[in-house]
Amino acid sequence: MTPVTVGTELPPLHLPEISRTTLALFAGASGDHNRIHIDIDAAREAGLDDVFAHGMLSMAYLGRLLTGWVDQSAIRRFAVRFTAITPVHAAPVCHGRVTAVDDIDGERVATLAVTVTLADGTTTLRGEAAVALPGA
Repeated sequence: MTPVTVGTELPPLHLPEISRTTLALFAGASGDHNRIHIDIDAAREAGLDDVFAHGMLSMAYLGRLLTGWVDQSAIRRFAVRFTAITPVHAAPVCHGRVTAVDDIDGERVATLAVTVTLADGTTTLRGEAAVALPGA
């Protein structure tokens, strides 16, 4: 791993378009069968044009961004806030940027600002993660 400093950007994770199949598979895997994510009639009853992705699907993608950079066992904290919906057919992109590097309890820990964005510039999720850096 190259030296990590404040401002280090993780390589963005570009994801495929969210399909109805993606939503159905995630509902089964997560146990979240909220109809608004998989049933267009339920979405329309709620005043929406179509179904939209589970917020936790975006968080899972951010987890994949992190584990593409460090081992899962290095994640010390991971918290997010959902800021907008991810519509069906959107192609999310996950981003991470180091905002601090500190020595905590004998580990060198990087704090990261993490986001998920869409092609139109909408940020659907933002949060923070802390990871122990290798070789500390």
